[in-house]
Order: sequence, then C-alpha cells, then structure tokens
Amino acid sequence: MRLCALMLAAFAFDGVAQSAADGASSRKAERKTVVVLGDSLAAGYGLEVEQSYPALLQKMVDAAGLRYAVINAGVSGDTSAGGARRIDWLLQRKIDVLVIELGANDGLRGVPATSLKTNLEAIVDKAKAKNSQIKIVIAGMQLPPNLGVEHTADFQKAFAEVAKEKEAVLIPFLLAGVGGQRDLNQPDLIHPTAAGHKIIAETVWQTTEPILREKQTQ
Repeated sequence: MRLCALMLAAFAFDGVAQSAADGASSRKAERKTVVVLGDSLAAGYGLEVEQSYPALLQKMVDAAGLRYAVINAGVSGDTSAGGARRIDWLLQRKIDVLVIELGANDGLRGVPATSLKTNLEAIVDKAKAKNSQIKIVIAGMQLPPNLGVEHTADFQKAFAEVAKEKEAVLIPFLLAGVGGQRDLNQPDLIHPTAAGHKIIAETVWQTTEPILREKQTQ
C-alpha cells in the first residue's frame, strides 16, 4: 500500500512540486519523465523504497545535472501481462523514457517465452502509440539453469528479440554481477540487498545516461 501511495503521489503532484521549486522558471526547464515499469526488483522488495535501484537512479540523474523525474512503477509479483495492463494508466501522463523491467516472474512461473514476448511488444506498442518520441529501454533477465535449458534459452532471447524488432535499447542482463551472489542477495537468493541495488542502478545508468543526455536537448 505504501508503494502504491508513493506512485500515486508522484504522478499526481510531481508537476506541482517541481513548479513550486522552480518558481519563475520557463516550461523548458521542467523535468522530463523516466518511468521504471517493473516488479519486486524495482519496488525494492525487503528494503526501504529509497534503497531501490530506481531511487538510486534518481540520485545519479540529479548528480549529473539532468532534469528528469524517475518514477518507480514497480509492483511486487507483477508479470509482463500485468505490465501490459498497467501501462495504459501510466501513459495518462507523458513519459519520455520508459524502462521495462518485467519478465522474471514469468520465467519463474514457467510462462512460455512466446507469451512474454507478446506482452513486452504490447507494452512498447502502446507506449509508442501515445508518444512517438518515447525512448524504450528493455531490461533483460536470465533464469537459473535448473528450470530447463530450452526454457531458459528461449526466455533470454525474448528480450533481445523484442528490443531489436521494436528498436528499443537492451540491457542484456539487469542483474549482472548480482544474480547468484549470496552476499548481494537477501536470504531468498532472489531479491537483491541494498548493496545489490547499487550495482543494478549502475547497470541501468550505463545504458540510460546517453539516452537522457540526448533527450535533454530535445
């Protein structure tokens, strides 16, 4: 409930808060928007919201002097199908950069890679239909090999295929350097610790920084 409240507050009041802070600044100085559409990883499961990688990404954005508001639209347990349903609500406001971090739960539940791909494509299509200038980033995921060689291979390829077909930017593996590392994950070995989220934020930043700098001038 706290996460949902934060999301609603961010969407409802971000423009007002920014306007008050900027005072007489022109509209050109208003912040653009980055939305992270994700699951428990984005939501920062088991941690304070401020420790989640979207929150850390905001700090990196601010430190770089870029005028973007990073909106954390992470919902624990969400799937690519859930994201395809939620994106319509999120698109009620303009999104300049959309980071799609969904699919891990699909893979763990044995959802076919074809369904994952269809859902990711639907999210991208809806976002582009709303704003043809939007930049899309797709965060790739990998599954543990014990879930089956064919399933894990097809699952991993789905992200790259969607990124290529939809001209999106791909993060090959969101959990690079974190996945499987006991000291960077909570006892369930699925959800990263605060230290793990710092590494994830760096991974996302490496891909998104050039995009943000390019769009800042547009």
